[in-house]
Amino acid sequence: MSHVPPPFDPELAAALDLIKDVLSPGLALDEIDVVRQGPAIQLLAELDLTMGGFFEVEDRTVPGPEDAPDVSLLICRPAAPQAAGPLPVVYHVHGGGMILGTNRVGVEGPLAWAKELGAVVVSVEYRLAPEHPYPAPVEDCYAGLVWTAEHAAEIGGDPERIVIAGASAGGGLSAALTLLARDRKGPRPIGQLLMCPMLDDRNDTPSSHQMAGLGVWDRTANETGWTALLGERRGGPDVPAYAAPARAEDLSGLPPAFLDVGSAETFRDEVVAYASRIWQAGGVAELHVWPGGFHGFDGFAPQAALSQAARAAQLEWLRRLLGG
Repeated sequence: MSHVPPPFDPELAAALDLIKDVLSPGLALDEIDVVRQGPAIQLLAELDLTMGGFFEVEDRTVPGPEDAPDVSLLICRPAAPQAAGPLPVVYHVHGGGMILGTNRVGVEGPLAWAKELGAVVVSVEYRLAPEHPYPAPVEDCYAGLVWTAEHAAEIGGDPERIVIAGASAGGGLSAALTLLARDRKGPRPIGQLLMCPMLDDRNDTPSSHQMAGLGVWDRTANETGWTALLGERRGGPDVPAYAAPARAEDLSGLPPAFLDVGSAETFRDEVVAYASRIWQAGGVAELHVWPGGFHGFDGFAPQAALSQAARAAQLEWLRRLLGG
């Protein structure tokens, strides 16, 4: 099999060239602390989460999983809602390879949707690996989801219209959370929005080999993230679906899914396979493979034509799902 990589979109390749000095594709376990101290995380503190006064913003501490610490939720609700009655809720799970990030990472995307559609955003802070391996991250996300569903009215939200959304590790955790909610008969989200999701700990697809050493988040970084989460179990026979959703044997009975991924990234093949398996199980999924997209391209190069198309597709799917 050829491991010649597909080309990057020319506009995105230029953007990648600009960021390559601060963002290498690989990441080793012993580099996690250095990256956590990096400038990107500091910049998040300067985000205007109110979007120019549109949202009221609060940090709320809610009960965590049993015998575990409380969970912090970032709650952004429209200050002057246009619609009467409870609003849909975007329950956001941040990215960062299971090892990085806070509930501010990537939240600007959900805030933009919520401003357009009139929704509440709840972004969950979960414990990070390797200090807190599986199941800590997904259990924290589940505890936050349960609180959000039970207290939706308090934050102006509708417990019957919760969409789970996340990118990268957040996409993988969103998929896992949806499986967990189904199997525990917990809150029933009406949709799952999985952006370039991190789904498969085996790290052995053709795209993972094709993109080694290229773009953002290659096989080396992916092995680091999954090993941090799972330790020696990574890639072995007994990895649960709530850790790596690609391991799920049954994808029936799930809410409609939106999945997108770049053609020039590590996760391409596992995302395409997951969408296919949802269809094979009789489910509903919309899949976009953006030609020449690298991992997380719409966040790194939001002005690029491909990024704008990707963001528009996410928004339109949400609009149809929510009937707005």
